[in-house]
Amino acid sequence: MTSAERPWTAFYGADVRPDIGDPPYRTIGDLIRSVSETYGKAPAFTACLPNGMNGTLSFTQVDQMSDSFAVYLREVAGLTQGDRVALQMPNGLAFPVAAFGILKAGCVLVNINPLYTAEEMSKQFVDAEPHALVILDMFADKVPQATRGHPIPNIIVTRIAEFLPALPRGIVGLVQKYWDQSVKPVEVPHIRLPDALAAGRAHQQAEKIEVDAYHQSIGPDDVACLQYTGGTTGVAKGAMLTHSNLIMNMSQSMELISGLKKGEEVALTALPMYHIFAFTVNLLGFYWLGARNVLIPNPRPLSTLKRAFENYKITWMSGVNTLFNGLTNELWFTDSPPKHLKFASAGGMALQSLVAARWEEITGKPVVQGYGLTETSPVLTFEPLGKKRPGTIGVPIPSTLLACLDEEGREVAQGQPGEIAAKGPQVMAGYWNKPDETAKVMKDGWFLTGDIGVMDADGYFTIVDRKKDMVVVSGFNVYPNEIEDCLTTHPGILESAVIGVPDASTGEVVKAFVVARDPSLTEADVRAHCKAHLTAYKIPKRVEFRTELPKSNVGKILRKDLRAEELAQQAAE
Repeated sequence: MTSAERPWTAFYGADVRPDIGDPPYRTIGDLIRSVSETYGKAPAFTACLPNGMNGTLSFTQVDQMSDSFAVYLREVAGLTQGDRVALQMPNGLAFPVAAFGILKAGCVLVNINPLYTAEEMSKQFVDAEPHALVILDMFADKVPQATRGHPIPNIIVTRIAEFLPALPRGIVGLVQKYWDQSVKPVEVPHIRLPDALAAGRAHQQAEKIEVDAYHQSIGPDDVACLQYTGGTTGVAKGAMLTHSNLIMNMSQSMELISGLKKGEEVALTALPMYHIFAFTVNLLGFYWLGARNVLIPNPRPLSTLKRAFENYKITWMSGVNTLFNGLTNELWFTDSPPKHLKFASAGGMALQSLVAARWEEITGKPVVQGYGLTETSPVLTFEPLGKKRPGTIGVPIPSTLLACLDEEGREVAQGQPGEIAAKGPQVMAGYWNKPDETAKVMKDGWFLTGDIGVMDADGYFTIVDRKKDMVVVSGFNVYPNEIEDCLTTHPGILESAVIGVPDASTGEVVKAFVVARDPSLTEADVRAHCKAHLTAYKIPKRVEFRTELPKSNVGKILRKDLRAEELAQQAAE
């Protein structure tokens, strides 16, 4: 790639390499071992519960415990290189221990949303065919139904307070068992995670096993993770992300982040680490950076974050628009914003300009927006610090080439909308067992994102919208993000979502779903506000008020659910 092909490199910092070159580590197992030896007894992960109870593991402890789990998987459970291991848990100390152990064992990690129904679990189990499952006890009651007809031979069960000190661990266990009764009996043969670690450790010592031998037999291009797409664009598919994909994307992302110092940062991880952004940037990236990673098991309600901000000097955090919007409406947060924060980063959905401005006004620090997809490990672009351009997603990260293409795969004129296509070392190896689906998105060396965007003369990209979310009104393209951004500027509106619905005269019309901040807000008020900012065909023809909008577990508003409800209602009528 030449500088002429990548005008955006002019906006990189002086110490940013346009090309990363080879991955800094052969495998993620090598990364974990090297970093753990560097930072030793320094705190690596701290789990912070809503009431302030917490527990911490050092880099050395995480390294040793994940070694024990790797040995358990290979020597006790009998797994071999390349076998899949499903990991179904929220943020907690058990997550890095299990995830790192799976990767050290040379197995393939399959991240699964712990809030999935048994039916949703079953579909992913059928597709991935895992040889083992590590699951939180709160969700283990779904395993019998989820594995009916396709049993998983090894079930490892963990707890939300796993590896916390004995007193808080005991208190949490009693509350879950007798107060909220959130933990039910596990009705499948299983082993508890601490017992699995003990078995692995005993076997390792008795047989003098060198754990590094497991991951030294694999290479950079071997699959590390099956990361299932969020399902917001159709049936979920397992993106095959290699060790090189993930390590390179971690390196690419960290290359553009200036001002962070190795061994000194405190990161807040409220986004679930089974989500690809938090997995690559929060879990891998901040481990590599030697940061203390403060893990939040569940950020809902937002008051659960209060003790984390009070007790730790948070210097960096990531989130989605919903999280930043919510925090700026929490009195405890606005009264006492974090004092040590250097910046925050947003991804997963478009960051609305009003939310970004309100965040910076309250904290004095910017939210820098990134963009990417599960299939790209995930980061493709990032806003260079100090060089933000409102409304854009920034510039492509090092070693990455982006272009906007038309329906025939030709690059469109500068400033014109087209489907964003990507090339780079972070692009997946393909979809697991789905060559036809892979062929649909991999064209002439490009990965087709399905997002519509434009590039300016300097190489900054702006997302117009998801290709499938685009609304066509009398032949005019309407992009929901633009309308939602307009709606959010109304002081009486808290949240909004926009979809296209069928219409006999214009093909489609715009419908807005609105969560009102002001209970007196009317449909006429909403339309009048839009009329002052948008051309006529973009103004919502229909407005429906809701008390809340459907969201994924990472806080992304699910337009597909609203669209499905609307179509079902119209069919019934």
